[in-house]
Amino acid sequence: MSKPVKRRSAALSKDTKKAIRKGTAQASAPKTIKNKRAHVRPAAKQTRRPESKQARVITMLRAPSGATIKALMRVTGWQPHSVRGFLAGVIRKKLGLNLVSTAANSGHVYRDCG
Repeated sequence: MSKPVKRRSAALSKDTKKAIRKGTAQASAPKTIKNKRAHVRPAAKQTRRPESKQARVITMLRAPSGATIKALMRVTGWQPHSVRGFLAGVIRKKLGLNLVSTAANSGHVYRDCG
């Protein structure tokens, strides 16, 4: 005969522990964590403060001349990697704006073509 399998019960939920003790073959499925962004309101309904750094960056990107990383750094006081992360994460993904980058003598120029 084989030895009974020892189970680590500390990481299991109460329902799973009960099911194991009762000897049922199948315990209830573990609860899944819902998407963290599910509770975030859509960007169109959020009220924006006109004096925020995000509003200033969007205003600069919507200008016909666009904005460079250095210009955005100067306005926000952020490091270059923070500006690039903001452009990718907030501007493109969260707000869904169409951001276009073109190469120029002074560096890449970013514009919102939306």
